[in-house]
Amino acid sequence: MTEHFGNRFPQFYITTPQPCPYLPGRYEKKVFTHLLGDNAVSLNNVLTQSGFRRSQNIAYRPACDGCSACVSVRILVDDFEPNRNLRRVLARNADLTGVEMPARATQAQFSLLRSYLDARHAEGGMADMTALDYVTMIEDTTVMTSVMEYRQAGASDGTAPLIAAALTDTLEDGLSMVYSFFDTDEDERSLGTYMVLDHIRRAKLRGLPYVYLGYWVADCRKMAYKMRFRPLEALGMDGWERVPV
Repeated sequence: MTEHFGNRFPQFYITTPQPCPYLPGRYEKKVFTHLLGDNAVSLNNVLTQSGFRRSQNIAYRPACDGCSACVSVRILVDDFEPNRNLRRVLARNADLTGVEMPARATQAQFSLLRSYLDARHAEGGMADMTALDYVTMIEDTTVMTSVMEYRQAGASDGTAPLIAAALTDTLEDGLSMVYSFFDTDEDERSLGTYMVLDHIRRAKLRGLPYVYLGYWVADCRKMAYKMRFRPLEALGMDGWERVPV
């Protein structure tokens, strides 16, 4: 990092312990820094490659006492081939079109997010998110980010409802899926899986080698889907290494 930032090395801080959102009965701490100033883009690149995640203008990673359950994972884009189940997901969503939009919050996005949170994460940390909170989440950024919007293609009047969306950072070596949400009434589409597949396609078209999926926790059921997108690399003590099949 010193090669990137010279004497302006970022200041890091650590949070107080909070209940772990992934493993019941445990507590988490995070180390974090601010993504500000002229070096925000390059800092976001370096920190993401080092296992950090972004939330607005903060980059963070777990720093829990006696626990290393959260493992950063990324998809190897050039080696990825969808299996039969994933090809079925692509086929079920062949009527969708995705458009990369500027990082600007819209009412349609917030309405979709609110219904998603109410249906899937009513007890989560974002359950009380307001419209203003959402504007901050999307627009309070100093890095290269955008919103991928997904709608049914071919609507003659151009008013097809928003069915899924993903806040996505563009890095020097890949795409980082910061947060995604979708219409939970469309369960048969497996929209969360589809958005990952679409990000793999987009990364490949851009010549980017990775799609960053954030953290995987072996004992957390809601994280299990990330193991479907092999080959994966996981960040460990010896750097990024391929996850055994």
